[in-house]
Amino acid sequence: MRRSRVLASALSIVCVTAVLGFTPLAAQAAAPRLDLRVLVVSDGQPATAAIAAQLASEGVPYTTVDLTKPNRPLITAAYLEDTVGGVPRGKFQAVVLPNENPFGDPAELATLAAYEKKFGVRQLDAYVYANPAVGLNYPSYLGQLDGSAATVSSSGLAGAWKYLRGPVKFEDNASDVPESYGFPATPLPDDTLTGAKFESVLTAPLPNGSGTGTLAGVYTKDGRSELVLTFSYNHHQQQFKLLAHGIISWLTKGVHLGYQRNYFAVHVDDLFLPDDRWSIEANCTPGENCAPPAPGQPPVTTPEIRMVPADVTRAVQWQQQQGFTFDMLFNGGGSDQEVAEKGSDPLLTSMVANKAKFRWANHTYEHPYMGCVQDYTVFPWRCKTNAAGAIQYMTKAEIVAQINKNKTFASQKGLPIQAGELVTGEHSGMKLIPQQPLDNPNLGPALTQTGITSLGSDNSRDPAQRKIGSALTVPRHPMNIFFNVAKFTEEVDEYNWIYTSRANGGSGICEDNPATTTCITPLDPQTGFHDKIVPQEARIALSHVLNNDPRPHYVHQSNLAEDRIIYPVLDRILNDYRALFAANTPIVNERMSALGAQLTREAAWRTAVNSGSVTGYIQGNKVVVTAPNGLEVPLTVPEGTRKNALLFPPLFGTQYGGERSGYDKTALLSPNITLVLPAAATN
Repeated sequence: MRRSRVLASALSIVCVTAVLGFTPLAAQAAAPRLDLRVLVVSDGQPATAAIAAQLASEGVPYTTVDLTKPNRPLITAAYLEDTVGGVPRGKFQAVVLPNENPFGDPAELATLAAYEKKFGVRQLDAYVYANPAVGLNYPSYLGQLDGSAATVSSSGLAGAWKYLRGPVKFEDNASDVPESYGFPATPLPDDTLTGAKFESVLTAPLPNGSGTGTLAGVYTKDGRSELVLTFSYNHHQQQFKLLAHGIISWLTKGVHLGYQRNYFAVHVDDLFLPDDRWSIEANCTPGENCAPPAPGQPPVTTPEIRMVPADVTRAVQWQQQQGFTFDMLFNGGGSDQEVAEKGSDPLLTSMVANKAKFRWANHTYEHPYMGCVQDYTVFPWRCKTNAAGAIQYMTKAEIVAQINKNKTFASQKGLPIQAGELVTGEHSGMKLIPQQPLDNPNLGPALTQTGITSLGSDNSRDPAQRKIGSALTVPRHPMNIFFNVAKFTEEVDEYNWIYTSRANGGSGICEDNPATTTCITPLDPQTGFHDKIVPQEARIALSHVLNNDPRPHYVHQSNLAEDRIIYPVLDRILNDYRALFAANTPIVNERMSALGAQLTREAAWRTAVNSGSVTGYIQGNKVVVTAPNGLEVPLTVPEGTRKNALLFPPLFGTQYGGERSGYDKTALLSPNITLVLPAAATN
């Protein structure tokens, strides 16, 4: 009886293992091992540089062989493979070439082909001239592709590009500047004798009207698969960004180290404060940069900009319509001042009534400059110094008071803040070149005393995350919708002042700084905002979204008031995004501390990969990663992949873009992360 029970138990375990798709270890022993690393053979041109940049942005480990270097390693069998523990090991899970045959020595290409066939490794031909060697006829069109609307095939949308929804439009940002070039062509007929065939993945109408041409497709021959691209691109172009993750997923068969999301968060600074307004007549902002009046003349004045309850109602409605949440960065002192002067603050009342509909973050109580003491007797201003020549700074006690008073305000009004988040007014306290080359030495201790762990910084001048006291900075992208405007005409007027020449009535800043600023033809005050500024700002912000970049963007409360000029820009960003991406790939809209944590996670991963302390491989239906204890390891795998466990193993990660992805970490007693792939992924 006892032997029967033991046998029954053993049989039940075998049945469970079979149902869950596990392969016994003994059966896997002979399976070759394939390391989770991509080989990038570069010719120094933009196409392979773009692929490498995408691999880096997602955290996919890769090795570069630079063909322009005389001492570069040769592509030999020993370079590509070896044996580990008696098992054949392929050192690269995918191969990127600049074209179909970039080597001077044909032996290198033959060696690479044999390796790809042996280990089932896929190849990308990053930019080729269409020809029969890649399964295509010679091109029927050679030239610009600017503005072309390409279509992803149904097989592509069901496969590696399942995150896409709509057409892939080639950028045409300047009608007088060629931006992309290509050699679209038609596939050769399938070869029934050799089995060679070409499947188009991306096609577009030819600009010369002669039909449709293939811009990307998979060429299968000799037991190998090559993804062939017949158009030029760089890492910044939207058409590449739309296709890039799918290229990586195709190359790696959906199994790789790395993690990708499309992030977008918008901080609304200065809530409860009034913002100064741009003067169209004087081309300056009172209280900011207007020159002192001439003797006997009045100073330049403009009415301040401050939201009203109707603007709150609009913000709530817009969020509901777009399925998006603002982060409200508030200055409680602005509301208290309003109450002191007028007896009440309807804006506060409206905001408190809708407090649960927004995220909230501390922007200091009164928005003071928290760096050096500013001396405005000169232009531009400079830091005041004492008799000994030392820079004078806002004190630690003053900084602490500004942080804590705003926390108290939030507590009294029931605003649900996270106590560890802070953005100082104008990102002050942090270094500001050229006036203040170092952080205020009192800032770090003040942050530590008040428990700040996430500190917003300006990505345009301080893009790297860094430690200040107890806080890690979270760089924020500024949007070029000015803080001192609330009307479309004001934005266009200031925009013209900054970006047009003196001859065209502008400031001439663009003339004085040709390396960083381009002069434009003045925009029409009535149409310029919607015709020029909206599409341009939306394109820039969307490029950040498509770059796996967690950094938030920021605007100001003035932009939600009066003409509410930020909404056309945000609508364009979100509507364009949803026209491009399927519902399985939503915008990731999170608060500052979460985005900062993701930046930290990415940096730790890059450091570990660069140090060589991480190894990962596929063997049979198992993915095995060894990493330093506690390191968060990013992994992207096919749907259905599970964590390794004997009974009822959980699915790994979360769904995004038709895949599963997430972070996992090793532990002291579990030095490896092991995942089990679904049967379809190992075929």
